[in-house]
Amino acid sequence: MLRLAIVACLCLALPLHAETRVPESPTEISLSFAPVVKATAPAVVNIYASREVEDRLSPFAGDPFFDQFFEGFGQTQPRVQNSLGSGVIVSPAGIVVSNYHVVGQATEIRVVLNDRREYAADLILGDKESDLAVLRLQGAADLPALRLRDSDQVEVGDLVLAIGNPFGVGQTVSQGIVSGLARSSVGQGRGYFIQTDAAINPGNSGGALVDMQGRLVGINTAILTRSGGSNGIGFAIPANLVQTVVAQAQSGASRFTRPWSGVTGQAMDAGMAEAMGLPRPDGVLLSNIHPESPFAKAGLRPGDVVVSIAGEPTNTPQEMIFRLAALGVGTKARVTYLHEDGEASAEIALIAPPEQPPRDPVTITDASALRGLSVARINPAVSAEMGLPVDATGVVVTEAQGLAAQIGLRAGDVLLAINNRPVTSPQDVAKAAVEPTRRWAIDVNRGGQIIRMRFRL
Repeated sequence: MLRLAIVACLCLALPLHAETRVPESPTEISLSFAPVVKATAPAVVNIYASREVEDRLSPFAGDPFFDQFFEGFGQTQPRVQNSLGSGVIVSPAGIVVSNYHVVGQATEIRVVLNDRREYAADLILGDKESDLAVLRLQGAADLPALRLRDSDQVEVGDLVLAIGNPFGVGQTVSQGIVSGLARSSVGQGRGYFIQTDAAINPGNSGGALVDMQGRLVGINTAILTRSGGSNGIGFAIPANLVQTVVAQAQSGASRFTRPWSGVTGQAMDAGMAEAMGLPRPDGVLLSNIHPESPFAKAGLRPGDVVVSIAGEPTNTPQEMIFRLAALGVGTKARVTYLHEDGEASAEIALIAPPEQPPRDPVTITDASALRGLSVARINPAVSAEMGLPVDATGVVVTEAQGLAAQIGLRAGDVLLAINNRPVTSPQDVAKAAVEPTRRWAIDVNRGGQIIRMRFRL
């Protein structure tokens, strides 16, 4: 009886559905990513870009002592600078996505396909902030193209492949997983990135990060490294933003227009959540809202906490910007937020930055201390272009050349006063430029710091 009891216990310990069988096909014997690679690699291209830069010649070049005193001295000489990267075909008509830092400002772009066909390419849209660029191949048709995956459905642990041209050795595939989501302020761009441990090296920039169904998850853009090689920490721009940028390029836009939120905020932390009586530090606390902001028109106020946009969590200002940019101008988004009365939601219209009041641009061409200065009245569109705070007002320097640059003015400076007279419009700058004086005093706000420039001509 004892022996029978022991046998019974052992039987109960075994899995009820355990089954042992012999693999019946080569596919079951070995795991291979070859089918995914065969389906996706033809749509990943090599990009060769060149641009002309000016090298300044100095008679003291290389001298360890005089170099420090004569930096920037001498004539300039043009030099061709080459860059190497990758790209992804997203339309059979020859639309290719790459990184802005690969092809931005290039004077000549050549694209080589996986089957060694070559095309000249035109940059039809470039966006430095997101580090995305859209190219059109000249005379291309019926090309292999990748489908885009909804990157909001990507999860940590998903298998992915990185395809590109590292170090110019030729098309290469590396395998890994999605290591993290919602990474902010890394690489050439800023915002929201997918992190992967798939090997990404110089030359992989602009290449594809694909899933096991052969869909484009993101565009590889940057790595964290001390040696210059891959350490298993790479970043890709999510496919949802890529799709919106491509759509604007195909509609004829040469610049990517982001929806204007008209708000500033900060990520919640544990202390802030405790002070507000919240169970968890989720969301973005709104600190400032422009009166014309679509958030203000929907009823949100400073002190509200935005926790999700279009059903997706929003925990940093960068993630909030990404969510809006991926949805695109002309759409609407359901925003969930915490108000003093509890949780609420509102529908937000995503609009381009308004051009009100008119910018009224002015460029000084007269022979004065301000010659070469271009200014504009600050409005939401100007603030978005110049990276100014939401509540900025007044007149901003859009460009400084000639004498204006020599006296120290820079693009982005907000003019406060000229010769002790307040500047409230571009016309005030034009009037000050023709004043018969040799003594000048210009007050500017530069990144929150008040600077007074005094000089005599």
